[in-house]
Amino acid sequence: MMERLLILMLMCFGMCSCASVVDNRNGQPPNFVLILADDQAWNGTSVEMEPGMKESASDFHQTPFLEKLASQGIRFSNARAAAPVCAPSRYSIQFGKSPARLRLIRVGMDASHIPHAEWQSIAKVLRSVDSTYVAAHFGKWGMGASPEILGYEVSDGATRNMDGGFVNDKSQWETTMTRDPKKVLELTDRATAFLDSCAANSRPFYLQVSHYAVHSNIQTSDSSFAIMNSRPLGDRHRHVGFAGMTLDLDQSLGKILDKLEELGMSDDTYVIYMSDNGGVPNIPGAKKYEQSLNHPLQRGKWDAMEGGLRIPMVVAGPGILPGSHSNAHVWGADLLPTIADLANGLALLPDSLDGGSMKPVLQGEKEVEVTRSVNGMAFHVPYRNKIALNRPHSAWISGNHKLLYFHDDGEVRLFDLAHDCGETQNLATALPARAEAMKKSLLSYLDEVNAPRWQEGITWKGNPFSTYQSTH
Repeated sequence: MMERLLILMLMCFGMCSCASVVDNRNGQPPNFVLILADDQAWNGTSVEMEPGMKESASDFHQTPFLEKLASQGIRFSNARAAAPVCAPSRYSIQFGKSPARLRLIRVGMDASHIPHAEWQSIAKVLRSVDSTYVAAHFGKWGMGASPEILGYEVSDGATRNMDGGFVNDKSQWETTMTRDPKKVLELTDRATAFLDSCAANSRPFYLQVSHYAVHSNIQTSDSSFAIMNSRPLGDRHRHVGFAGMTLDLDQSLGKILDKLEELGMSDDTYVIYMSDNGGVPNIPGAKKYEQSLNHPLQRGKWDAMEGGLRIPMVVAGPGILPGSHSNAHVWGADLLPTIADLANGLALLPDSLDGGSMKPVLQGEKEVEVTRSVNGMAFHVPYRNKIALNRPHSAWISGNHKLLYFHDDGEVRLFDLAHDCGETQNLATALPARAEAMKKSLLSYLDEVNAPRWQEGITWKGNPFSTYQSTH
């Protein structure tokens, strides 16, 4: 009855769509804050993503506010980005589709084939649920259309790495002291001002803060550097400047959490913290390395092995059990359907999505995995990137098994991630039927979505997908 009255009142003021609204404690639609780190490793924080597994947290970096968020919500030990590089991953978050389906599989690829204005994004779906929603994006965008085209009323525009101080030369690995490292203060101030505005106008919101940290160049504040320089170095993580940058990022999270509490919004807001891809395998960057900084995970950014895909993810908000944990396999493509579901707008989404709603997992249902229209998760790197593996490959995760397929020679590797997150034991020979079935599923999926195919000499950088359509 109360919900009906609320909807009728909003309609009288011309502010409500025909879609239903999820009521929270205050009778308002829920708010959402997404904090997106850049290049932050699964083990790059002081939160154990796998409780009891010390290697799933840094042995040096300090992130006390992320620890606080984890104590208030749920952490995921099997969260992954949709791609091991930023642009495809960011697209997947907004549209709920895999980079293979998007046909956008690397940084620098032309995205003119994507109908940005027509597709449902996070911001557009929420406005369809309730027209009073307001969406803001601050920080690194990294997509081929402006935030406004995707429904964001407030933004920094179509920003890229260079807007965060990135310079693609050896200087990116040198520590620089600055008052506002990676624009962390500017982004935080813009975010908190936006929250003040939403509170003053009583509007539900979606706020995405896409940090330039901890992507190179390495920048840190004097204070954070001093704090980390006073601590003993770890065995795996030993770079004081990088640790300082990590601490600066965490302090930004703390200020946003404090603002939500100050405005009385904490009980009505879902806060999602994650990274756009796995961490760099070493500092300074190099094409070869003995052991990744992401150990026990293999390799890192640029590869579809776990070091490049697995990320820290923590979610807190209404109905989420404080201090909880999930082993469910989730990925960036799940964010759009999850947010839509939490706002009671799941029915507004198209069928051609690769992500599924994490809502049952967030609500603490036991032994639950995310339900998706596709029975697996595809990770597609069909080119030689001259970094790390330097082989065209794809991966398919179904249940706890992961298949790695190399397009250059057909090599197959199969791993049981429940017992071997480091991908050290190839089970393809021991479990040939399982390997063959997963290979078939992967290749069938790539065919179905007309994903870009590996061809020697093609990097896909800078060229529209249509350039190569005739070869597929």
